[in-house]
Amino acid sequence: MAWCDRCDRYFSSEHALWQHEENSSMHNICRECNKDFASPWALKQHYVQSPRHPYCQVCEILFDAWDELDDHYNEDHHFCDDCRRIFNSESGLHEHRRQSHAERYCVDCKRMFRNANNLDQHRRSAVHQGRTVTCPMRGCGKAFVSNAALILHLESGGCVSRMNREQINRIMERVDRGNIITNPSRLITGGSSGERVLGQWATDRAWNGAGYECYLCHRTYRSLPALNQHLQSAAHAERIYRCPTNFYGCGTEFPTLSAFCQHVEAGRCGVCRFRRDVDRVLEGLSNGMKRLTMG
Repeated sequence: MAWCDRCDRYFSSEHALWQHEENSSMHNICRECNKDFASPWALKQHYVQSPRHPYCQVCEILFDAWDELDDHYNEDHHFCDDCRRIFNSESGLHEHRRQSHAERYCVDCKRMFRNANNLDQHRRSAVHQGRTVTCPMRGCGKAFVSNAALILHLESGGCVSRMNREQINRIMERVDRGNIITNPSRLITGGSSGERVLGQWATDRAWNGAGYECYLCHRTYRSLPALNQHLQSAAHAERIYRCPTNFYGCGTEFPTLSAFCQHVEAGRCGVCRFRRDVDRVLEGLSNGMKRLTMG
């Protein structure tokens, strides 16, 4: 026999008692905490106050896991993940994020970003910036949002002109005679443009038993093409570009011109105040590339 204290009744089995507790309005049980409450309101308050229960007060739904509750909040409510607050309307959530999370919130797109750097990159993307920088190479005509994006396009070899990083470096070595952004101590004489790794390829001998190993940094790759792609990248190229300290820059060195341009465009150091000088050098690069294609 099973006994119900609250109802002062016997039941023929524990199963019968369990069915009684489930169906009777006299019982409001939290099975996880093994507590029986006298009313539905008391059980609800228990769910709300206890940190153990993923409970939505608005919908009065108890979820099995916290990630399920968060998914519900994001899908069905105007929810701020950072503050764990629900707002009555989309405009309320928008205003909250605009005031409290301005460093990570794009007001125009109504979109939150993981950090301020990601938001900055988003603001400088084609979503907010017009594609006003046109590729000067004959037969290309593609437009980009910045000089950095254009130069990355050329360095990657994706342009129809087949311009690449090595050619960009060689032109810059001739154009930047005042060494405004190039570091003469790192430039290798003889027109080699400072590329020490470009042109080197790994063979099957790079296999170390677990993967294909880079002999410079000892990183391993699953395939030989992946290793060779790494070797052809700027990962081990000479850092021939620098943020000019004589222009209130920070002196940071870069292996590619596109990386330097991204640094300048981000405006994180004083060199952005001397963009005209940098733009003058880049204009010389553009003219040099045009002459190269016409020659």
